[in-house]
Amino acid sequence: MKEHDIHVHSIRISSSSSGQRIDNFLYTYLKVAPKSMIYRIIRTGAIRVNKKRIKFQYKLQIGDLLRIPPIRGIKINRFNTKYMEEVAFLQNIIIYEDDYLLALNKPTGIAAHGGSGLKFGVIEGLRALRPKAQFLELVHRLDRETSGVLLVAKKRTALVYLHEQLRLQNMKKEYLALVHGKWDANLQIVSAPLFKKNTLLNSSRVVYIDSEKGKFSTTHFQIKEYFDSVATFLAIKPITGRTHQIRVHTQYASHPIVGDNRYGNYQSNTLFKRFGFNRLFLHASILRFIHPNTKKNFHIYAPLGQSFHNCLFFLRNLSIKKL
Repeated sequence: MKEHDIHVHSIRISSSSSGQRIDNFLYTYLKVAPKSMIYRIIRTGAIRVNKKRIKFQYKLQIGDLLRIPPIRGIKINRFNTKYMEEVAFLQNIIIYEDDYLLALNKPTGIAAHGGSGLKFGVIEGLRALRPKAQFLELVHRLDRETSGVLLVAKKRTALVYLHEQLRLQNMKKEYLALVHGKWDANLQIVSAPLFKKNTLLNSSRVVYIDSEKGKFSTTHFQIKEYFDSVATFLAIKPITGRTHQIRVHTQYASHPIVGDNRYGNYQSNTLFKRFGFNRLFLHASILRFIHPNTKKNFHIYAPLGQSFHNCLFFLRNLSIKKL
């Protein structure tokens, strides 16, 4: 058993967690523990609040002392301090912050959260850099390879409010992408049902077009720039928010995203890699939502990173040389 598995954890509940059900709190805190396990350890009395047994419906109160026993095979949400220098850059990529939320312009190659063999993710790094922060939770996810706006809630009330907007599809996301080939100007909407298969590939789920099992999914596309027949620069608005939606819909349209090693074109990706462009060219550029405090329309813009700019500059010069 690993060191982090053999200690009892005691947590004093602050205002940020007050009113939250114990089962939901544990599901977030323990991260990879299945809900069936959480209900079992609550039912057996292993979880104690103020030294007393509780039921899973119990709502935490300010000042409650929560005791979590050692749980074999479950990693308690802690951060290895030897990685502190590696996450220091997170402070420099924050593009907006107030008392309720913060947003980062996540680079490509950095995971939003740890797990699946990763040393850390953005959220673990932020918590390590801000040990006095009472609450920091991801509002949504971005694929590790995707860059752009990543929103973090600093209060539980803000998280609940923003999650409701996600559920109702009132939070609008806009992306920029570079796809292979010349996109058809008449193809402005792709509607294809997406099915997330249970089998794993490279520790991640794989998404397919499936008319019978798939969930309704729609994405809007707008051409921003052509680079001859080599590539097309697109502005993209997903109407639904399925896993890998944009990546699979562009593949379905026969114009996969440049650098997509899962749904893309191997030969075309290899060509771009030869010129030094080895990333997924998908960027979350704008996030629009209602601010949880002001209740007014709000948007956060994340500019393209240097690697994306460099590739566009290269393609523009390539097009000029061919004229």
